[in-house]
Formats: sequence, structure tokens, C-alpha cells
Amino acid sequence: MIIRKPLFTALFLALASCAPVKLSAPPIQTAAGTGPIDPARLSEIVRTLASDEFEGRGPGTAGEEKTVEYLSGEFERIGMVPGGESGGWTQTVPLLRTQLQQPGSVDIAGRTMKLGSDVYLSSIRPGDHARITEAPMVFVGFGVSAPERQWDDFKGVDLKDKVAIFLVNDPDFGAEAGEPVAGKFGGKAMTYYGRWTYKFEEAARRGAIAAIIVHETAGAGYGWNTVQAPGGENYDVVRPAGSTLPVMLQGWIQRDIAADLFKRSGLDLEMLKREARTTEFRPRELKGTLSADLAVQQSRVQSSNVIGKIPGTRHADETIMYSGHWDAYGIGTPDTQGRTVRPGANDDALGIAGIMEIARAFKAGPAPERTLVFAAWTGEERGLLGSEYYALNPIYPADRMAANLTLDILQTAGPARDVVLIGQGQSDLEDDLVRAAAAQGRTVTPDAQPQRGLFYRADHFSLAKRGVPVLLLMGIGGGADLIEGGRAAGDKWVSDYTANCYHQICDAWRADWDLRGAAQDVALLYTIGRDLAFSRRWPQWRSGSEFREVREGSAAARP
Repeated sequence: MIIRKPLFTALFLALASCAPVKLSAPPIQTAAGTGPIDPARLSEIVRTLASDEFEGRGPGTAGEEKTVEYLSGEFERIGMVPGGESGGWTQTVPLLRTQLQQPGSVDIAGRTMKLGSDVYLSSIRPGDHARITEAPMVFVGFGVSAPERQWDDFKGVDLKDKVAIFLVNDPDFGAEAGEPVAGKFGGKAMTYYGRWTYKFEEAARRGAIAAIIVHETAGAGYGWNTVQAPGGENYDVVRPAGSTLPVMLQGWIQRDIAADLFKRSGLDLEMLKREARTTEFRPRELKGTLSADLAVQQSRVQSSNVIGKIPGTRHADETIMYSGHWDAYGIGTPDTQGRTVRPGANDDALGIAGIMEIARAFKAGPAPERTLVFAAWTGEERGLLGSEYYALNPIYPADRMAANLTLDILQTAGPARDVVLIGQGQSDLEDDLVRAAAAQGRTVTPDAQPQRGLFYRADHFSLAKRGVPVLLLMGIGGGADLIEGGRAAGDKWVSDYTANCYHQICDAWRADWDLRGAAQDVALLYTIGRDLAFSRRWPQWRSGSEFREVREGSAAARP
């Protein structure tokens, strides 16, 4: 259900009346409602990238070689210049690839676990074996350590060589009105403390040998089939010597299996969830131990980010970045039709097509005053790794980047009366989105399910952590109000896609896609970036954003 927000509507009406930034030339128009973005070209690019020839675009595979060659060639044909390392089109991203081997054994509290169905595990720790012998298990609630919110789930518990068991999401999730926690962690909107990456990293910082999250579809934002999709494969950036080691095993446990585990320890899962939403919560030692004996195949993978740019004419050292991820899930087990390629057509070949169309639109107009950077990241599906590596090793400094504008999954069901905003309340780029949408005769609708934490699940987040103001367009934040069928049709598109095709083999190009709505959304980011490219404005984080302090720390670097 979409909840109408009077305040947001009032904000839209106020901003829609604001005068747009004056440009040195009017925008190019090629199709009504889509600005300079051509739906047919979007479709052709996706058909190529999602074809069997590209083998699901897995990092470190022959599919990657074809993808990088294709993107570099297209970037050059569009008229960009190389924006990567040493004057080339790429940035090398060294990755560690791991794959758990079966058969293997996992025993939890005397019960043999079926890998993939009872528990899903993977490893990103270097080594050819994941062997754990009778490790004690500790339930740590949501596993949050947030001094700024006066919250500590750990209470000094010793996790050294133990298994940390977490609840999914953060302490606000599931809170009822009147509970003390309500609002401390963004209300229904997930904070970074709710992300699985935070939980696994926090467990490693505290010396845990393994970390497991209790899976519940509502709190995770996706079903067990999505958890299973990588098939025991995982990736990490190659860490320098001396870095904190990741946990040996990380993953998820089915909710019913976890409930039985707690019951054997004399605990009730639902009661523990309620208690974990209070500051009085204390960790619980569970009865029984975890043992595992799993061979790990590992290899070093040299992957690549593909980066092009359109140099600025007046302020070339100031940048606006457009980005998406080129990788998908490669080759998987056959589906009922015998298909094995997981093509990632919408996720995120369509986003890559969008940034290419934006670059093409810029090259057809006056040269920007600020430099435009176009990045196609590797390793997003393995934990935002390409963008994270870039953020750790930036080619264009974060403190001189005006904005990062990211495309990751767009709806394919036709034009819409609105665009869905992910991460409401973060930065004043949201005001730019309202103005650009108004110019198209559209409105902005906040993410209908902010508890899923989509704002923390795409590559823009790697730049946000370094203080760069970001804006993400992601079509699964809630059903758009489609011209044909309204909100109900938009909700149906989202539910069908996420239930059946998200990270699955059926995320394939289709000739019957109606990409006019996707082109509308791509055109919004073109408009926002164009305004910034011809201005001296530096977008700002909102006062309540967790990224504001980082950005303010680099204020002296910006004019």
C-alpha cells in the first residue's frame, strides 16, 4: 500500500514553482516525455549485454572480457574519452573469488543442516578450507553498536571464536507505535545498521568465527530464493596485509530452523525479537555448538571498472558522476527450460544502457563546464565491490565530486505519472528530482517499503560513505503510477519482477518491454546532471543524514 504524505505533496508543489537553473543551451528533445533518451536504443543495448554471448557477465570470466571490450568500444563511439587508470578505459579491481565445495558438512546444535535449504553459507576469508569445530553460538539481537543513538546490543559480550546469530534489519523494524525504539533508527526506513554487510563486518571486528542472520522475507526485502542465488560463490576485494580478517563463514538461516534452535535453548524467537527492540536487551548464549567442514575453492580475479568521461570546459577538476553496474550472476544451474545464463537484463544492463544514453545526449549538446564521469562498476552483485574499490582508490576525488547519480533496475511497463524516490530525506538532490519530474508533468512518490533499505543496496552507497551527495533511481522501490493501469499495475510489475526474476535466469531482455517509462526516468537524471554541469552549485546532505558530517569535513576543498 502506498501511504500518501501531505508534507511531501506540499514540498512538490512548492518546488515545482521554483525557476530551473539557466542553461547555456536548451535541452535536446527526441521523443515526447523522454527528452533526449531513446527507448529503442535502451532496448538494443540491453539485448546485446543480456545475450547468451556475454554469459551472464560474471566478474573474472570470458563474459567479463566481452563486456569490458563492448563497453569501452561503445564509450569511445559515443565520444567520451578514457577516464580510467593510466589514460585507459578501465580501473583494475583485484578480487578474491571463493566457492564452497560440496559435499561438506554443517552441524548446528546436533542437527545436520542442508546447505542451501536450511542454511546458506559462503566465505570470503582466504584459505582452501572452512573448518569450525564446536564453536559456541551467541544471539546478539540486531547486532547494533551505535553510540550516537545510545544503542549497544553487544553489552561487552566476548565473541572471540564464536558464532554470532543476528536478527535481520534494525531495531526499528517491527516496532509498534509507542515503543521506545520507534524512530531511533529511521522508523520504517532501514538504516545501515540493518544491512547484512554491516552485521558481518561488525562480527569480524569483534573476533567472531562465523556470522549468521535469521532470514525473514519482510525484514530482508527478498525471499529465500534470492539468498540462494549465488550458489555458495562469493567475492571480496583483495585486502592488504594486516587487515581485519572476515569471519570464516557468513550467511543466513531459515526462520523456522532458527526458531527451533532457540526453542532448544529454552528461548522464544518472537519474544526475543520484542526484547531486542529495547536498550535492555542482552546477548544470549545458545545451547549447542556449530561445526562445519567445507572445502573452499578460491582464486584471484582481476576484474575491471569501465570509466569514461566528458571533460569540463571551465571547471574540469569538478565532477558529476553517472554510474551503474555491468556485472550479473554468470552461469547457473539450468531452469525448467534448460537455460543456464543469468543475464541481468534489468539488473543492471538497463541501467548501463541509461548512462550510455545520457552520455550520448551530452555529446549532442554543448560541452559541459564541469567534467562528467561515466562509470560501469564490477562486482555489485558480490557486495558493491567495484564501487567500493573505486571509493578506496579514487581517480576523481570525492571532495570535488558534486554528485553521484546511479541507475540500478528500471521498470519496463511503460510511462508513469510519477517516479519513485529511494532514500527520502537524504540530500537536496531530491529537490532537483522534484523539479525535473515537474518539468515532465510528473510527481515524486517516496519508496513504499523503506524498511528494505534499498538506499544501502546499490553502488551509490560506496560514494555516499565518502560524503558525495547521491541520488538513486531504482524501479523496485514501489510500484509506479502507470499511465496504463495506475498504481495497481505498477505494484504488480514490482511484485512479479522481484518474486520471479530478480537475480534469476528470467531477468532477460524481452521484445515486448515498454521502455518509455524507463526513458523518462533516465531523462530525469540527465536533466539533473545537466543543471549541475553548467552551475557552481554543490548539493548538500540534509541535517539528519549520516553522511553530512563526512561531507562537511572536506568543505575547504570546494569553492
